[in-house]
Order: sequence, then structure tokens, then C-alpha cells
Amino acid sequence: MNVPCVRVPREEGEATRRTLADADLLDHGHDIVVDDGVLYIPVADATAVPTDYDVVDYDAPAREGRTLPEDVLGFEPSYERLGDIVIVDEDDPERAQAIADALVESDIRAETVVNRASKIKGELRVRDWDVLVGDDTETVHREYGFEFLLDIASVYFSPRLATERHRVVEQVHEGEHVFDMFAGVGPFAIPCAARGAEVVGVDLNEAAVEYLRENARRNKVADRVTAVHGDVRDVAADYTDWADRVIMNLPHSADDFLDTAVAVAGDDCVLHLYDIQHEDDPFGPGLAAVRAAAEPEYEVEVLGEQTVRSYAPHEYNVCLDVRLTRRA
Repeated sequence: MNVPCVRVPREEGEATRRTLADADLLDHGHDIVVDDGVLYIPVADATAVPTDYDVVDYDAPAREGRTLPEDVLGFEPSYERLGDIVIVDEDDPERAQAIADALVESDIRAETVVNRASKIKGELRVRDWDVLVGDDTETVHREYGFEFLLDIASVYFSPRLATERHRVVEQVHEGEHVFDMFAGVGPFAIPCAARGAEVVGVDLNEAAVEYLRENARRNKVADRVTAVHGDVRDVAADYTDWADRVIMNLPHSADDFLDTAVAVAGDDCVLHLYDIQHEDDPFGPGLAAVRAAAEPEYEVEVLGEQTVRSYAPHEYNVCLDVRLTRRA
């Protein structure tokens, strides 16, 4: 079956394999393949592979003798990985525990297995977890060559948004001023800084801000990241007319902060507004809200409309990219 693989010339294969192994990115369930002088190295998480590697889908054979959770259970369970934590989402506690036990029996590496015990709640955007295996909810998540230390019990983080974060980060230019209004542990802020931007990341969750500072140090961009704990509406007063780019990743209520985004925007500013809307008009309400906040001081130009993922029946998580240009 086709799986994500790093494709490298054969003479670079061993060095590449060691690098991927050190980053815990190797997929041990499939064999490395040599084909016409090219090595295909299966990886467990394509989004976490550094961008200077070529990642392709390739038909690598499954490794003999590997035990998977479905081999133990008799059905294929649904789960996702976040660093060395495996997350399941089951309403039935007995089924959740059975999946956790099967994960332990299998060859899937899992230091901790948790089950979602609540929806995301409160202004700090955290959820409750039932810990089924292990006891450590702190982990290191790797994404597009960056690593993020975080504790799922005290901060919000979604590995599912890696591709969308990368899409935005790829637009950032050296020397930009980036204002990340709801920065969390830094999955937007740190890659933006790595591209040469000066970044201000704000969050109401004090634990998230501490992880943001630590992650800036881990990824060697601390000199370009200012992490601020507080309500972004208060913090913005220190950054009036400062930003070349504003990131608003708070989909359920980001539009409530558009006046703040406009206040920090410079003369020419790109705004990334995340939203949850009905499929009938996923981008219209967000654009109307931007226009209401920015006009007539700014001209509003739509740069892009991105459907990030399905959120609920007939509802989508979307991102509206707009340019605000101050009128003379």
C-alpha cells in the first residue's frame, strides 16, 4: 500500500535514516525500499518531516510480524497521535480501555493513552482527559521540522491543523511583523519566526505562554518571539499600527476581536481569520465582519478562501485571508 516516504539518493540514505530515527519519525511497520538508485524511507508522520526532505507516497511493503491494534481487537480502532501520546475518542469507557490495552499489546509506540472526557471548554480552550495508560500528559509534538513541548491537560493543541498552519507560514516573508492573537504553544508563531519574522504571540492561558517561550528556545527563535500572557484586547494597545500580518485562530469567536486586529494592523496588513460557518455561505459572514471592522479606514481585498476541515454536519472550519490597505 502507498505510505508517506522520504525519497533520497541511495548514497544519502543512511544519514537520512539516522536523522529521521533521531526525530522519531520512522515508520517501523513498512520496509525501506531501494529502487533505481533511490531510497524510499517510510515515515510515521509526513507533516513532521523537515521541509528540506522530499516526501512522496510510495508502495512500501508492510514489515512481517508487526502487531497492530486491529490484530488484537478484531476491528480497526480510530485514534490519533500527539508526540508519544495516543488519543482515542470513545463514549463507551470499556471500549476505550480495550483500545488502550490493544495499543499497548501492539507495536504502536505509546507512552500514554488518553480518552477525550469533555469537549473543549472555557476561555482557556482546554478539555478533560481520562488517562487509560501511563500518567504523563506532557509530550513533544514534531511538525514540519519544528518541535513543540506541551501538556494536553493544560493547553489546547490540534495536530490535525498542521497542513493549514504550514500553508499560512509559507506566506510569511523575512522582516515581517506578525501578531498572533491566540498563539497557544506557538505552532504559528515559531515557524513564522524561523522564516525571519518578528513575532508577538499573545494568549490568555498562562501555561500556554510558558510553553510558547520554551518552544521558542527549543527551536532557536527566542530572539524573534515575544510571548505575552494576557487578554489580547489589552495587549494590543502596545502594538497599534504595528502588524504586517495578523493570525486569528479562534474559530468560534475570532470575529469578536476584529476591532483589535484592525487596531494593530499597519498600513498594509494580511489578516488570517478562522471561522466556523454553514456550508451554504462559509466565507460571507466572516468577510462582512471584516468589512464592518476595517472600512472605511482600510480597503479590504480577499486574497484567499480556505476550507480547513469539516467541523460538524453542514458546517466547516474555514480561513479567510484578506489584505487590509489603509486609505490615504
